[in-house]
Amino acid sequence: MFDLGLTELLLIGIVALIIVGPKDLPVLFRRVGEFVGRMKGMAREFTSAMNDAADEAGVKDVAKTMRAATNPIKTGLDKVGETTKEFTNFDPLSETGKLAAQREDASKKIHKVTDKRQNDKKGSTAVTKSEKNNKSRPKKKSKSENKK
Repeated sequence: MFDLGLTELLLIGIVALIIVGPKDLPVLFRRVGEFVGRMKGMAREFTSAMNDAADEAGVKDVAKTMRAATNPIKTGLDKVGETTKEFTNFDPLSETGKLAAQREDASKKIHKVTDKRQNDKKGSTAVTKSEKNNKSRPKKKSKSENKK
């Protein structure tokens, strides 16, 4: 408040001790403390009265509006919120919704055809492998053929 350091307070105390005397010094400090307490109370009361008057006049609302208007981050987040609301309000009956449904159907058809072709390839490769195995093995002659 007064920006007094330890050395200044010590100097004031020594001067007060010399001028007032050791008997009256505690009484003087008590009165100074009471005076400072009253001054702080008056300052608190004045501040609360000013804040109440500002609330009644609507100054806080105006200040809040001004802070919100000058805050670029808040303004940007408001725009992001509006944009996300547009995305969440998706109408499936709109042209975009119809196109999305058509693409989904086409995708399912493509997946079915692809799966079918892969299964056909797996089946044909299994058949060719078994045919190769049969060709590569020499045929065992039956006992009747061996006797001939």
